[in-house]
Amino acid sequence: MGRNYTLSAILRGLLVYLLPFVLVGWYLDVVWPALALALLLKLCWHYYYINRLTGWLWDSRTLLPPMGKGVWTDIFDGIYRTLRRNQVRQRSLSTLIKRFRQASEAMPDAAVVLKEDGTVTWANKLAQLYFGLQWPGDNGIRITNLIRHPRFVKFFKNGDFSQAVTMHSPAHASMEVEVRVMPYADNQFLLIARDVTQLTKLERMRKDFVANVSHELKTPLTVMQGYLEMLDEPDLLPAKQLHKAIHDMTAQTARMQNMVNQLLELSRIESSGPDSFTEEVDMAALIRSCVHDVSLLNSEKQHRIEVSLDDHLNVYGSADKLRAVVMNLLTNAIKYSPAGGTINLSWQRRHLAAAFSISDTGPGIGSEHLSRLTERFYRIDADRNSATGGTGLGLSIVKHALEHHRSRLQIDSKVGQGSRFSFVIPAELIVQAKGSAT
Repeated sequence: MGRNYTLSAILRGLLVYLLPFVLVGWYLDVVWPALALALLLKLCWHYYYINRLTGWLWDSRTLLPPMGKGVWTDIFDGIYRTLRRNQVRQRSLSTLIKRFRQASEAMPDAAVVLKEDGTVTWANKLAQLYFGLQWPGDNGIRITNLIRHPRFVKFFKNGDFSQAVTMHSPAHASMEVEVRVMPYADNQFLLIARDVTQLTKLERMRKDFVANVSHELKTPLTVMQGYLEMLDEPDLLPAKQLHKAIHDMTAQTARMQNMVNQLLELSRIESSGPDSFTEEVDMAALIRSCVHDVSLLNSEKQHRIEVSLDDHLNVYGSADKLRAVVMNLLTNAIKYSPAGGTINLSWQRRHLAAAFSISDTGPGIGSEHLSRLTERFYRIDADRNSATGGTGLGLSIVKHALEHHRSRLQIDSKVGQGSRFSFVIPAELIVQAKGSAT
């Protein structure tokens, strides 16, 4: 039977169906009862297939349609084709949604889809991490009830999303996130948040760095400028004062040169890529070389430097960075210890790892300073032009050099009891002695 049903075709088909009943009824002189019987049979036939259609649509677990006759063949076939098309569209849509969610999960930012009234309709894993959301448990809850930070609540209620808002993460107090809200689709919003903790930290460090460098250079430049103004009239300057001026300017120049060298060294360590750990470093020989190199600096104070070294304990790493660590720690011990003191150097095996320590008999360090000693330009002396001449960069260099060797600086000190600086090189960077078990 054709699929293009018109009113004339339906009437023609009905007449063809009724004609035999009419003829038999006319022959038997029961036309109207015969016609009524024909219509009743036609109605029962249609109700039978309506029942089969209902059972297929609501109770059947298969997509295949029941067998039909006449117009019902085309009805079943049409519904089946429609269901198949919808099934294909649904699968395609499900695949598209799955890919969208996979792409959203792969994003380096947190993403939350919001309705016009601010209720959550979807959130990726980073959003759950940054804001403590629970998906799908938080579905349909207003975002301002989930993120209660006053700055965000005010930002969202104002409705002006032209600028981003930065705030602390509700789930991690130490994390700072930048939040943007963008309208899209049919009155929906997309909330994007990214972790800017490191960027904020770097910006703060940049500002502190500029301020500290400016402050460090201001004192020596002021001293040199003053002496240069005095040298502008050399006839009025006594020989003794002239000698002092030259001595002070030389000292300030050396101090600035030392600071520039340390800044370059710190920058080189920070900007260097990850170490391959293929270079074998003889730490005992390196430490002895450092002790020899500081002998001139130690000649004035005459410290007794005692060493206890394991000559067979080598490590994988950067000799330059490890040398910078030992030299800075040893130089500090000599500078800050009173004359005639004792400095103990130790490089020994500790279980599977290797431990280095250096202790002195200096004045010690107050507990309020210990957590900040590795900050750039931080110094205990209030006078930046103190006799020690330090720049406040040495321990910062030590910190970053040790980080490249998966280690960190440990500081133990009490006022009046000296100080001890130590670090541990992990077992995976220890060179196994020949013949030993790996």
